[in-house]
Amino acid sequence: MLIHSWVVGPLATNCYLVACNETGEALMIDPGFFTQEAEKILKILRRKFKLKKILNTHGHVDHISGNSVLKRHTEADILIHRDDALMLADPERNLSNMLGLNVISPKADRLLEDSEIVKVGALELKVIHTPGHTKGSISLFCEKEKVVFTGDTLFAGSIGRTDLPGSSFKEIVHSLNEKLMNLPEETIVYPGHGEKTSIGREKRINPYVSSRWEDLSRI
Repeated sequence: MLIHSWVVGPLATNCYLVACNETGEALMIDPGFFTQEAEKILKILRRKFKLKKILNTHGHVDHISGNSVLKRHTEADILIHRDDALMLADPERNLSNMLGLNVISPKADRLLEDSEIVKVGALELKVIHTPGHTKGSISLFCEKEKVVFTGDTLFAGSIGRTDLPGSSFKEIVHSLNEKLMNLPEETIVYPGHGEKTSIGREKRINPYVSSRWEDLSRI
């Protein structure tokens, strides 16, 4: 597995290219604002990879605004969880209107469900439905490589915002503790913003992991 990342746009979104070393087929996770990076990213794709899928971990503008340019240049399929599908073409739901923008992504080619497998060449990534930041937030876990892409559900030492329309603090804490913290501790976490971490490290330091949350609630 090859993983290449860019930090794109005014909200510093992590955009990930995940490629199969054997076949050169690739998946782009969360293509955000590509204003400055688009040509560089497209040049790398044309030279080395065949982009087959564009996957949005959720439907917010900073994670979907590059869908259009990638779709136009590569014809890759757009994938998103069904609970966030309507956000793609709705500037109010995807929050682009809050930034004075009118971002409309092409519609999804495939709607994802919990536990299904997304294949890229010889790679297999399991969809984990992790609602809380949005209703349709997902994480992608590659068991063979022990990596997980968590979007805005889990950050290094923190979690995503839950003060936005459709978000829920109760749901995101449940997603963290009942789903992501059950992954192997050596699993490397690639979040939607900020530095990478690991499941083991988050069990030790993240204040929203259940045992630590219970300790903090007593203070």
